[in-house]
Amino acid sequence: MLNGTSNTALVAAGIAGTLFIGYCIYFDKKRRSDPMYKQRVRERRLRDSKAKKRGTIIAPDFKDVEAVQKFFFQEMQIGEELLSQGEIESALEHLAAAVAVCGQPHQLLQVLKQSIPAPIYNQLVKKIPAVTQQLSAHMEEDVE
Repeated sequence: MLNGTSNTALVAAGIAGTLFIGYCIYFDKKRRSDPMYKQRVRERRLRDSKAKKRGTIIAPDFKDVEAVQKFFFQEMQIGEELLSQGEIESALEHLAAAVAVCGQPHQLLQVLKQSIPAPIYNQLVKKIPAVTQQLSAHMEEDVE
């Protein structure tokens, strides 16, 4: 049988859960009813679809550390897969993007230097500034 304090704790937990769900519903409704919300979603989708058609890299939200980490691992994986398939130019684009967002690019470059052939590594080093500039331009677009 439950005693009085555990009943009170269960009731308090139930009320807190209900309040949290209500809070989530309220702010989701408020966000979706914003007149600019649909326009911002359309603009983002249009920008992303244009970037995919051009074959450019879609940068993450640089304010979100988790999104940047996910982007880094995703770019490394895609780059490695493309290298194994022999698509050097596309692979270099993705690996350069991973290096550009990496917290310790020099260490990553040392690992890549040991794991990929020297001519490909040299092409990668040459490509990094252009990709970094492309990603920083995308970051500036997000700020505006």
